[in-house]
Amino acid sequence: MGFYPKNIELYHQAFLHKSLLKGNKLESFESNERLEYLGDAILDSIISHYLFNKFPYQDEGYLSQLRSRIVSRQNLNGIGIKLGFNELINSKIERGSKSIYGDALEALIGAIYLDRGYSWAQKFVEDRLLFIHIDIEVVMKTETDFKSRVIEWCQKERLDFEFVFSSDDAANPDLFEALLKINNIIKGKGSAHSKKKAEQLAAQEFYKTIV
Repeated sequence: MGFYPKNIELYHQAFLHKSLLKGNKLESFESNERLEYLGDAILDSIISHYLFNKFPYQDEGYLSQLRSRIVSRQNLNGIGIKLGFNELINSKIERGSKSIYGDALEALIGAIYLDRGYSWAQKFVEDRLLFIHIDIEVVMKTETDFKSRVIEWCQKERLDFEFVFSSDDAANPDLFEALLKINNIIKGKGSAHSKKKAEQLAAQEFYKTIV
């Protein structure tokens, strides 16, 4: 990370997935979810500041879209894999099917913030992530927020739209299936372990038909 941690326990916690809580006599607050929550906010702040300075003549909408692409779960997951998080995460789940790498990356940023302060978290994000693992030019050309693009298209075309969730799957209680309905007709489906991801997948399926 470019520095020595002061409180190593924060970093251990950053890689402790909630799936290990059961059977290990651990409380919910001992997983990395609280650090993930904090790191998510810190990362947004750092990326916003970076883009604000890098693109002085772009408006708020452009900067917001670019930031959402940089901090997308897909992008953060990829960076986590490149950083070798598969060797660090303590988890009982099938790692390839979860967003645990991106979650752990946000938790790590939260740990750095608590351990060393905002300036060190900013230095880590810029030096270790932005300048090495994120190509801004490629990100600018890559769409990840399909839900927002579909909503914009529907509003432009004056079409009614909604995302609904189908009945629970007893065999996969942690799996959500989202349906994108446009004028009450199903146009896209998506299944994932979070509602947001399922909505993005449903929107992506339809987005491919309008671009």
